[in-house]
Amino acid sequence: MPQPLSDREILDDLLASQKHIGTLYNTFASECKNAALESDMMNILREEHNLQSAVFTEMEKRGWYSPEPARQLQIEETKVKFQNAGNSL
Repeated sequence: MPQPLSDREILDDLLASQKHIGTLYNTFASECKNAALESDMMNILREEHNLQSAVFTEMEKRGWYSPEPARQLQIEETKVKFQNAGNSL
């Protein structure tokens, strides 16, 4: 018989699902031609982001999710990358 999932496994799965769902709603919102539908999609996207944030906060409180802060060099490299991409448009 399968073992029930631990709280950590449930929250891990939930966070991964919320990230995926957020990506999908972002795509849907950017593809809308109808302003009312776009507004609805943006509202749903905002709700999904709020859920993702709540799950992240709960996992962080329990010590289960703690991404390392980016080093300054990484930040500068990323800025340059996107500035170069913007300049090439």
